[in-house]
Amino acid sequence: MTASIDNNPVLEGYYADPEIIYSQKEDKYFLYPTSDGHHNWSGTYFETFSSPDLVNWKNEGVILDLPKDVPWGPRNAWAPTCIEKKIGNRYKYFYYFTAAQKVGVAVSDHPSGPFEDVGQPLVNWRPEGVSGGQEIDPDVFHDPVSGDDYLYWGNGYLAVVRLNDDMISVDRSTLKVMTPEDGTFREGAEVFYRNGKYYFLWSENDTRSPDYRVRYATADSPVGPLSIPDNNLILEKAPSRGIYGTGHNSVIQVHGKDQWYIVYHRFNRPNGIEMGQNAGFHREVCIDKLEFDENGAIIPVVPTLNGINPL
Repeated sequence: MTASIDNNPVLEGYYADPEIIYSQKEDKYFLYPTSDGHHNWSGTYFETFSSPDLVNWKNEGVILDLPKDVPWGPRNAWAPTCIEKKIGNRYKYFYYFTAAQKVGVAVSDHPSGPFEDVGQPLVNWRPEGVSGGQEIDPDVFHDPVSGDDYLYWGNGYLAVVRLNDDMISVDRSTLKVMTPEDGTFREGAEVFYRNGKYYFLWSENDTRSPDYRVRYATADSPVGPLSIPDNNLILEKAPSRGIYGTGHNSVIQVHGKDQWYIVYHRFNRPNGIEMGQNAGFHREVCIDKLEFDENGAIIPVVPTLNGINPL
């Protein structure tokens, strides 16, 4: 007989589309998910969770309530992202979120909010030449090389634009559509930088599919062009463990170390695979190691039940 502790899922209940940051101000990690378990993704609020070690998480409560706080987008609270900025001697937090299939931004002095919406959507338009998809799933990225900040978004296409210094407006002249050309991009872009390379991760297929999964590309700049490896599938289902629908990830680097983790959602286990398409809004958040080979290629992630050990 053997015993083990399963640290996945890391949150109790239904959550999805996890974004994670390390807050220097608080010396903690903060997780920003979609509140899941609502029929046809009909949730209307966002929560956040804090942790000192990536394993033990505290619910910090609702940080943005769309019907109350976001009159221009009172429905479909999906797929947020957040960034910490030190402005002078103060820290500010910029929270980009999906509401009513538009991208908004809210601001706070604390990573656990409450956040105040700026009063209008940041992206409620489709890039020229893009005929389908949705304006959802934002990702914010600070380029450590140039010092610039970028916003990525898109379902069915991937767009990028440089954020202005105020972090609540964009320079439309920098807009670029950079959808991966291999035809696998669906949604959920995630961008990070390591050892001179920019990594672009995205989800393939529909979130209701057991085959929802993650692929990646690299680039020499935050706006591409993308170089797609021959074997770029890095996270997929593990039926032997009852794990399905692994996708819509973020990535976190342990502060000050070359130690990385991938944060993603999967179908509720063990019932999700029996729920049909309802599994696509009964999801749970997991964390596993993200590792690289000597050339910087991402080693395919094995989704686990055990998860990770506390930092």
